[in-house]
Amino acid sequence: MRKDAEARNGQLTKPPGALGRLEDLAIWYATWRGTDRLQIKHPQVLVFAGNHGVTAQGVSAFPAEVTVQMVANFEAGGAAINQLSKLAGAQMTVHALSLETPTADFTQGPAMTEAEFFEAFGTGWSAVSAEADLLVTGEMGIGNTTAAAAVACALFGGSAEDWTGRGTGVDDAGLALKARVVAEGLAANPSASTDPLEALRCLGGRELVAMAGAIAHARVLRIPVILDGFICSASAAALEKAAAGALDHAVAGHVSAEAAHGAVLQHLGKSPLLSLGMRLGEGSGAALAIQILKGAIACHSGMSTFAEAGVSDG
Repeated sequence: MRKDAEARNGQLTKPPGALGRLEDLAIWYATWRGTDRLQIKHPQVLVFAGNHGVTAQGVSAFPAEVTVQMVANFEAGGAAINQLSKLAGAQMTVHALSLETPTADFTQGPAMTEAEFFEAFGTGWSAVSAEADLLVTGEMGIGNTTAAAAVACALFGGSAEDWTGRGTGVDDAGLALKARVVAEGLAANPSASTDPLEALRCLGGRELVAMAGAIAHARVLRIPVILDGFICSASAAALEKAAAGALDHAVAGHVSAEAAHGAVLQHLGKSPLLSLGMRLGEGSGAALAIQILKGAIACHSGMSTFAEAGVSDG
């Protein structure tokens, strides 16, 4: 199918390579969907929400109850991701994961039991529609940039400071506190540095695990994925570290303003489609990038070939 898509691309009424990365995107999408005449009709946006016990350490500028309040906002259609999903023609749903029971404080041991991990993974897996032809996963969870920093540090090494950012906007003292908490989490969970899925279980949150479950199921169903920001990318990185090539069906929708996001994408070998200084989460950057992929596909499928248009190809 890749050869067929490449052959069609080479016959379109344009100089070779004139559409740049749009050409690569269309061929990539065709390869996963199994057709060289492409359309995106059923994009799906899944937003997972979870609460984190580590917020008791004071790592966020917002209280944990904001997670519940934002879930209500998603359900009412009032968040940024609602608007961007609607613009993209995507079906968007929000999945709250045991918000009344935050994960354990990972500075004291694993954030989740194995049963809790598999329940969250299964929630993400089951949320993917077999009818979807594109998937975006987003998240909401006060404290989850701290969890993502800890996961990334466990997966890729370096110091806690390398992976810790300001998240919702903590000051310098808050940033130093977050880095200390991340370091304490790694020290309390040594298995996280040797097993990528243990990194998710011990240092992540239910919403990070659910995103990984959804992205893994999309791979099985040959549904292409657009990755969102730092938290989504750190979650997905655990899959790639567990099995090389596990993210071949995924592209990076954007690079966020969270400093460590670009480093995660470099480790994954993913070049972002957009760089707009966004740091909202929710799947917002990836949902916006749906428009880029739609543009690539519209050109690949809708343009005439030189023969069809009666134009000389030289």
